[in-house]
Amino acid sequence: MTGRTADMNIGNVEFGERPVFLAPMEDVTDIGFRMLCKRFGAAMVYTEFVSAEALIRDVKSTISKLTISDEERPVGIQIYGRDVEAMVEASKIVEQAGPDLIDLNFGCPVKKVAGKGAGAGMLQNIPKMLEITQKVVDAVSLPVTVKTRLGWNHEQLIITSLAEQLQDCGIQALTIHGRTRSQMYTGNADWTLIGEVKRNPRIHIPIIGNGDIHSLDEADKAFDTYGVDAVMIGRATFGCPWLFSRKNLDFNEKLDILEELLRINVERIDEKRGILHTRRHLAATPIFKGIPNFRQTRIAMLRAETMPDLLAILETIRKELFSKICCTDTINSLSLQSDSNI
Repeated sequence: MTGRTADMNIGNVEFGERPVFLAPMEDVTDIGFRMLCKRFGAAMVYTEFVSAEALIRDVKSTISKLTISDEERPVGIQIYGRDVEAMVEASKIVEQAGPDLIDLNFGCPVKKVAGKGAGAGMLQNIPKMLEITQKVVDAVSLPVTVKTRLGWNHEQLIITSLAEQLQDCGIQALTIHGRTRSQMYTGNADWTLIGEVKRNPRIHIPIIGNGDIHSLDEADKAFDTYGVDAVMIGRATFGCPWLFSRKNLDFNEKLDILEELLRINVERIDEKRGILHTRRHLAATPIFKGIPNFRQTRIAMLRAETMPDLLAILETIRKELFSKICCTDTINSLSLQSDSNI
């Protein structure tokens, strides 16, 4: 299959050709991280997922997740829940926050969500999933989209028929994670069923593929192979907001970006929680991989409790690595000069 060349739209939101989206992720896709991913080329970003029940109870920490900026548009707010009335009421609250679309999470596999019948738990109650979807679509004027999985387990791979049912409810795009709920995040994502949904002549809404995409090259391959309208990247973005850019950045530039993320988080929340919020990215970023004898430095970095201390550690890493690079370059230069004198 060849990749699509037409621009992609969700409602009135235009994305252009082959857009790559940032997946909604709890404790990851806060506004600071979204803004950086947008800067480096993410065509669409999403908030952390929002509990419908907590939203209608006016829980402060949940309400704060609705904060969005015009600079990050287009941006979607994703909600999850198992109660029809709560999901409808939450969608109305979300609409007032002014996102470009509302996404319904029927894919989160974690026990505290799916085990209570929400998220991927809805894959065991398709009638209720469809009822929630239909009533939310009817309740708001914004485009409504859905994110889900292939099925509950490999004995219940229902996504091909489910996609048509969700489309009939009036959603304007469908994101499919290429795993079942029982897989959680283990094993390999299976894109064959995602491609099958996209090839279904009865499907006319955009299909967004998700799962095991670690680079733009892999996204390009997914476009070419499965014909999806967009690709969504999740866990591979941890510590890598530049993943959406085709520009090659060096170590210093990437470290600058992580330091900027730290400053954004500290300014947005406070020093203690801002550092905690940044640690996930510092722990996951690949830029420190391969640095010899790095274990103690990593431990110190992840234990730092003040921004000056953490910035000092990062600066030490920068200087030590620069020193090693310069030393290596000098040795190589002297070696070349010696060779030329033979």
